[in-house]
Amino acid sequence: MSAIPRDHPIIVFDGMCVMCTANARFVLKHDRAGRFRLTAMQGDVGAQIMRDAGLDPLDPESFVLIDVPEPGEEMGRVWMNSDAVLHMWAQLGWPWRAGALFKVIPRAIRDPLYKLIARNRYKWFGKREECWVPTPEQKRWIL
Repeated sequence: MSAIPRDHPIIVFDGMCVMCTANARFVLKHDRAGRFRLTAMQGDVGAQIMRDAGLDPLDPESFVLIDVPEPGEEMGRVWMNSDAVLHMWAQLGWPWRAGALFKVIPRAIRDPLYKLIARNRYKWFGKREECWVPTPEQKRWIL
């Protein structure tokens, strides 16, 4: 991951998924601190991050959030499934930070629900013909 900027947490999302791109736009709108950078797993940067995290970018099971690495680390902590969603919400500020309270629900319950939605995301929410393209104002947050 040496050529990929690592100074901000990175969200890797499915740029073909209607729900996933809606989440990316939500983050861009509500990340007032400019904390996150986003990349679609269909692009070179996103695909490389997915591979570095041990995931297949052609068969995504989850969106991925990578924290900024600690000194000496090659890659920061990798968050997946419901943990990624809750970690993201916790960093967005109020009122979105309150969504992190769902961590009280055991992962054994949260993750199967997350995976059910992930497996059916195209059927339930739709699939784009082309990868989502950010507006010119949003491009500075996209890798």
